[in-house]
Amino acid sequence: MVKVMAAILLAMACTSSLSAAPAQHGRTIPLLIGTYTEGQSRGIYVYRFDRQTGRIGPRPVQVVPAPNPSWLTLSAGGRRLYAVNENGPGQRDPVGRVSAWRIDRASGHLAPINRVLSLGAEPTHSSLSRDGRMLFVANYSGATDPGGTLAVVPVAGNGALQPVTQIKTHRASMADPARQLAPHVHSVVSSPDGRFVFAQDLGADRIYVYAYDPAQREAPLAALRDQPWVVLPPGSGPRHLVFSPDGHHAYVTLEMAGAVAVFDHADGHLTLRQTLGLAPDGFAGRVGAGALHLSPDGRYLIVADRGTDNSLVTFAVDPATGGLQPAGRRSVEGEQPREFTIDRSGRFVIVANQHSHAVIVFHRDPATGQIGDRVQSLALDDAADVKLVE
Repeated sequence: MVKVMAAILLAMACTSSLSAAPAQHGRTIPLLIGTYTEGQSRGIYVYRFDRQTGRIGPRPVQVVPAPNPSWLTLSAGGRRLYAVNENGPGQRDPVGRVSAWRIDRASGHLAPINRVLSLGAEPTHSSLSRDGRMLFVANYSGATDPGGTLAVVPVAGNGALQPVTQIKTHRASMADPARQLAPHVHSVVSSPDGRFVFAQDLGADRIYVYAYDPAQREAPLAALRDQPWVVLPPGSGPRHLVFSPDGHHAYVTLEMAGAVAVFDHADGHLTLRQTLGLAPDGFAGRVGAGALHLSPDGRYLIVADRGTDNSLVTFAVDPATGGLQPAGRRSVEGEQPREFTIDRSGRFVIVANQHSHAVIVFHRDPATGQIGDRVQSLALDDAADVKLVE
């Protein structure tokens, strides 16, 4: 009885419900929003998203207090959530961490599992291995010393996180004296078949490639022998990567160059095919490539151009070659689109505009790929990530 009461009290302490109204089922699904919490936001916000109208409920059904949950990772099936706590020197909590929750799929409510150290500063991204046994964490670390790292966090059968078992370090390119004097791992992504892991290091101007062997529980990542890394142009700053559904192509945003790169992929090897700038012709402002996602049908790639352009740029994907062709652009009606998501139907795009403190929903035409009128603007301080539990 004592253990049961303790668990209940822990859940109450870690969560707060702002609405007692019963959740609608079928038509609405949970929308999870991660935020930065050095300002007014408190952590992870759970809303209901209407799949027919594209509207977000007026009030959160739950607010989960957590420090800087800037990136959210859902397990396969959407029953568990892992969030990085992007803490670092100078913040209220100076230590990087990763947290785990169980998700009630009907309501979207989160119940805490546990939290562990990421053994690095400012973890900014995470992803699960395809078998769900490891969480790969990108410790970005804005500091020069010690710089960013890739951390491997084992996941127990009940979803609990275990202490970091492996750390991978990289070498900075030093091409940009302001941003590249140290490695800064910005994302870690598995290949669709789960055999390889790719770490995009903005500070190194490289993509590091690892073979994944879950049988080596303490050290499951080993550098690919014949291609341990892919070198990118000096000062380009690779940020995020997504694979085509068949795994034959990969798309990478080059944050500092304001571009997207297209690679052919086979057995962990990447071959550069194409590089396209995101800014419109004649643009003289500051560029900054950010998030990118393929449409649910794989026919279009959408890329966020941050900087002072603040647009979503749509590319048509050649089904034969994986190459890209510009197909449209849409202002995000805000500043610094940190992340975005596309609903499963392909009819709505939800954007977290971090610096203008709002989450915006836009209509999207699945047939043409065009992003259309705004559906809604939801005020939320320092919105960083958005995930639908579908």
